[in-house]
Amino acid sequence: MRIVCDTNVIVSGLLFGGKARDILSRIARGQITNHTSRILLSELEEVLSRPKFGLQPEQAIHLISLVRDTFDIVHPKQSVSTVRADPDDDEVVAVAIESGSEYIVSGDNHLLDLRNWDQISILSPAEFLRKVDE
Repeated sequence: MRIVCDTNVIVSGLLFGGKARDILSRIARGQITNHTSRILLSELEEVLSRPKFGLQPEQAIHLISLVRDTFDIVHPKQSVSTVRADPDDDEVVAVAIESGSEYIVSGDNHLLDLRNWDQISILSPAEFLRKVDE
């Protein structure tokens, strides 16, 4: 199964646990393939470096390294303009298209409000886990 986790899901899973951590664990075990891009990795690095998370720079670097080693990095050939309320989220959709992913997993309402893009379902972590555990 191919998916794209939005940055908020990755941060939540790495730092807080819960359903997002369950998804990351399944990715680490090879049950699910998560795709990302250099742009999304840069966004993750920027978010993890925010003072509110209290990570030391070396901790953020270590987490980014884990993600790079675990996720499949793709290079979207086409850009999309689907998320008018937050154009930065278009990269998530572009990665999903490029990788042939079936799902986008996000906690971002701008993406969740779309529900679907082409053949890609956009689900919250809880919805995604319910779907795959059926």
